[in-house]
Amino acid sequence: MSSQEGQGYKVKTRTFEGPLDLLLTLIQERKLHISDVSLAEITDDYISYIESLPEFPTREAADFILVASTLVLIKSRALLPALTLTEEEEENIENLEERLRLLKRMRDLVPIVRERYGAAIVYYREPSKDIIPVFAPTGELTAPNLLSTVMNVLKRLPKISDIPQIMVRKVISLEEMMDDLAGRIRGALAISFKEFARDKKDTIGIVVSFLAMLELVKRGIITVRQDKHFEDIAMESGDVATPKYL
Repeated sequence: MSSQEGQGYKVKTRTFEGPLDLLLTLIQERKLHISDVSLAEITDDYISYIESLPEFPTREAADFILVASTLVLIKSRALLPALTLTEEEEENIENLEERLRLLKRMRDLVPIVRERYGAAIVYYREPSKDIIPVFAPTGELTAPNLLSTVMNVLKRLPKISDIPQIMVRKVISLEEMMDDLAGRIRGALAISFKEFARDKKDTIGIVVSFLAMLELVKRGIITVRQDKHFEDIAMESGDVATPKYL
């Protein structure tokens, strides 16, 4: 058994000498009996052949595996013609046969594809388009989840002790809160709801802050993101020209 370097791998036995593909063809056409061929010797000889090459022949090795697998399947059936196989074993053999057929089909199509397309680019990337910012929340960004996040923030705020005196509280409007939030985001580019609501001293202020956030999202001025349930809400500018740091 020998191989010829520079001309591709060739089989040389007492009964056959030539390319491995030709050996498979002769066996499939019943011009050569599979029992006259030693697959172990062919495999050992091929391993010695590729070890002598300066680089591993990936494509040629794939072809060898395809042909050798087909020969193993043929020889197994020839040696065990009356063997009773289980249903699972039959399915495995049929699966192998189907894979070998597909591999052979792909090999046969390679020259046709190369001739038809050559080095031409078949697929190309679609030119980028100007993206209009819209509020497109994910399935997790729902009203109950947002409300749960706000309630979680409220629970973590320090409690204010009741002071037995009359207090005059300033009522902040929704528009004022929206201006405040928009200004904070313009200055910092991004801010979390927890950070923004930290200086709100009562429940009303936090609720108004939350409503201001929703209104700014609705108007496309800011965008929000919540990675998991009950986590803090990240807010950033909705301007596409503004760099994003979150």
